[in-house]
Amino acid sequence: MAPPDPDLSRIPRPSDVERPHPIYCVWELTLACDLGCRHCGSRAGRARPQELSTASCLDVVRELHEIGVREVTLIGGEAYLREDWDVIAAEITRRGMSCSITTGARNLDADRVRRAVEAGIGAISISIDGLEQTHDALRGVQGSWRAAMDAAERVAATPIQLGFNSQINRLSLPELPGIADALVEVGGAGWQIQLTVPMGRAADRPELLLQPYDLLELFPLLVWIKRERLQPAGIALFLGNNIGYFSPFEEELRYGGEQGASWSACSAGRYTLGLEADGKIKGCPSLPTRSFTGGVLGRDRLADVVENAPELRSLRERTVEDLWGLCRTCPHAARCLGGCSWMTTMLLGRPGNNPYCISRALALEAHGKQERVVRVERAPGEPFDGGRFEIVLEEAPAASAPTLLGGRDPAQVLAVRAHDQSLWSAEALRERLRRT
Repeated sequence: MAPPDPDLSRIPRPSDVERPHPIYCVWELTLACDLGCRHCGSRAGRARPQELSTASCLDVVRELHEIGVREVTLIGGEAYLREDWDVIAAEITRRGMSCSITTGARNLDADRVRRAVEAGIGAISISIDGLEQTHDALRGVQGSWRAAMDAAERVAATPIQLGFNSQINRLSLPELPGIADALVEVGGAGWQIQLTVPMGRAADRPELLLQPYDLLELFPLLVWIKRERLQPAGIALFLGNNIGYFSPFEEELRYGGEQGASWSACSAGRYTLGLEADGKIKGCPSLPTRSFTGGVLGRDRLADVVENAPELRSLRERTVEDLWGLCRTCPHAARCLGGCSWMTTMLLGRPGNNPYCISRALALEAHGKQERVVRVERAPGEPFDGGRFEIVLEEAPAASAPTLLGGRDPAQVLAVRAHDQSLWSAEALRERLRRT
């Protein structure tokens, strides 16, 4: 059986809207990882104690199918570090669900790509977070960019759909045109982007994070990249859930925006499900384990957790009354519901007030204001943990010359290409990635 189109599986249908249920699952198969990413939210490296057995995983696949999930993305850590990863993937596709993998691809060799093809995997998304030296610094392993690009070429030579995924932060923002150029060069089909969130190791490095006012530079750059680099090559751009919302850029950047698609509130616990390698069930794979685990596979029936667990229900049943701060007064409040729950939870401890919103940044700019986030409490050092930040409302600085783009000269940014080494000096990379 050919796998369903992964681009369509996770889009809610009218029947899903009438009775919301998870249609897309992101499943962490193991927390073991062969990279040491400085921005890793789960602080991946070693396997979790008591990760699910192969038999238990195959039973989970059955439960996912029974509740109506249509697409499963396997992640880690690094999913392929489990020897049975392709057995699990094959069972997913055998039951008619599409299966994809998101990977750092340091060791995605020819044999593993062959196994992915045989398992029926429909898409592989490779993480690329900058030009070669920047990517290697962020990923914590010299040679990781070259290994990822070699893996991308292997995947592109198969029937599997190749994509990139990238985190946007102070180091990667000005290098985004180079990542797009690399995707065009290798023959990719799609690019998913998201903002780096102050979770895990990224919470230890506040100087790496964008500030809300940086969105004023980011969004025009994304429009230029889509028009000049992606569209001519037929590559689709997918905005992660923490990039938005309801601005003049929505129609141009949102996938399907030209047909009227727009942000329609956080899907956590409603259309999305997250599973951890030891069986913990969450409404979103990125949300903190301690506060958002609704049950445990093997102990609890998945359908019951999805239907009844307050940790999942509270996310999908949120209303305008749960919003606070500037989000509560926004004209889009009822449709947006505060944007990405993950971003606001990691910043401020609870969803409902999201400073990382381009509409909000534009509105503040019109009044000569901007918001800045400041870390006031460190993260304790656990997987999926965070510190605590506060929002500072301040006067926007007067326009100055020359104009910069992500801290770099705009002409240099727009001219960057796939095989440039980095827009940053070694000293600048070390400074941004320093734990504070």
